Amino acid sequence: MTLRLFNTLTRRLEPFTPIVPGQVRMYVCGMTIYDLCHMGHARMMMAFDVVYRWLAASGYQVTYVRNITDIEDKIIKRAVERGITIRALTDEMIAAMRQDLAAIGTVAPTHEPRATEYVPQMLAMIHTLEDRGLAYRASGGQAGGDVNFAVRKFPGYGKLSGKSIDELRAGERVAVAEGKDDPLDFVLWKAAKADEPADATFASDYGPGRPGWHIECSAMSCALLGERFDIHGGGMDLQFPHHENEIAQSEGALGHPFVNYWLHNGFLNVDNEKMSKSLGNFFTIRDVLQKFDGETLRFFMLRTHYRSPFNFSDQLLDDARTALRRLYTALDGIALPEANVTIDWTQPQAAAFKTAMDDDFNTPGALAVLFELANECNRSRSAETAALLRALAATLGVLQQAPRAYLQAVNADSGLDPASIEGLIAERSAAKAAKNFAEADRIRKHLAAQGIELKDSATGTTWVRA
Repeated sequence: MTLRLFNTLTRRLEPFTPIVPGQVRMYVCGMTIYDLCHMGHARMMMAFDVVYRWLAASGYQVTYVRNITDIEDKIIKRAVERGITIRALTDEMIAAMRQDLAAIGTVAPTHEPRATEYVPQMLAMIHTLEDRGLAYRASGGQAGGDVNFAVRKFPGYGKLSGKSIDELRAGERVAVAEGKDDPLDFVLWKAAKADEPADATFASDYGPGRPGWHIECSAMSCALLGERFDIHGGGMDLQFPHHENEIAQSEGALGHPFVNYWLHNGFLNVDNEKMSKSLGNFFTIRDVLQKFDGETLRFFMLRTHYRSPFNFSDQLLDDARTALRRLYTALDGIALPEANVTIDWTQPQAAAFKTAMDDDFNTPGALAVLFELANECNRSRSAETAALLRALAATLGVLQQAPRAYLQAVNADSGLDPASIEGLIAERSAAKAAKNFAEADRIRKHLAAQGIELKDSATGTTWVRA
């Protein structure tokens, strides 16, 4: 079976054929970097991290670009509120983002361009659109005003969202402002405002100002991947207006299609409701990492197909942690090679895993194969089976820690460490030897209350984090 992707543009599963055999160029819309990453961001970053990993595991040479929007209204507002420069704010938030994403095991993209580094390319694209009659100056041709894209002059507008132009409405980020010929027109260049800080402004032939949000991605993707590339991804909330507008301005400037496959991950809900600050169910990645380790969070997200709605709750995270521990427990005590083995994709379970992943990155189906292998490990204690389990899991970014180290990881806030736990186990063994079973039971219950489970055997007592 060859890799098949669900292309949002055509609304169907399609065999994946890269433009250049053996190579994949992929662009994903990243963060607008004014605050900490929340669980919706984690969902999107994880979805395309899996895409990136599987393409690489499938033998493709992947160039992965995930941008950073580091100039935008919310960024300017937050920097002014905090009394710091825009660069200071965005540097701080980028460092925090990278720390959070590392905690959930995402791989760094090949390129992570900042929008402010590509303003000349954005201006060049705006000039091309103006020359082609697709952009106009709101100031009537004079410098000093906004520059807008004329939506109704681009014949293909609406093909990604699947609606006619008259059905479409201005999206959340499309301000219906004075100077627009049509409410659907969107801004390419925003004229500077008198009350904005100097570091929010760039010089241009149109007067001082800054790029609109949509033009940023078009310019950065074309600069780093060329004028036509394989995959463009992002959250489903970006399908309209952001990605629709990207298509209009990119194809309007280039004169040809610029992306072959559009991929969108599903929405995130919290206890079956959309996550929002107003509902009080808003969580940053850091909030969640206070209660759950990063690999549990990653494994949790792998249990839902990337295009499906993703439901977030503590109960589901607990279930994921238990399931992940089952896999690590199956590997515990089996001698594993230091490096992952080369996978024989003709081996039955490996073939089943590949079939699932080649079906539009069906991670739930792939995880089912991992549990099959774990059951086999529990029965046979086979080093070969364990090595295959670990190697397949590596393509998803899980099961790469030493099993015992993962199973014995304790919360630093608990006041326990491995040495103190081992000391209590020794005290319990001494109490049992002295037939002081009440004391031995007290120690066991004390450790259990701290989330430590003891396992007695003929060779002694071991422990794991419950």
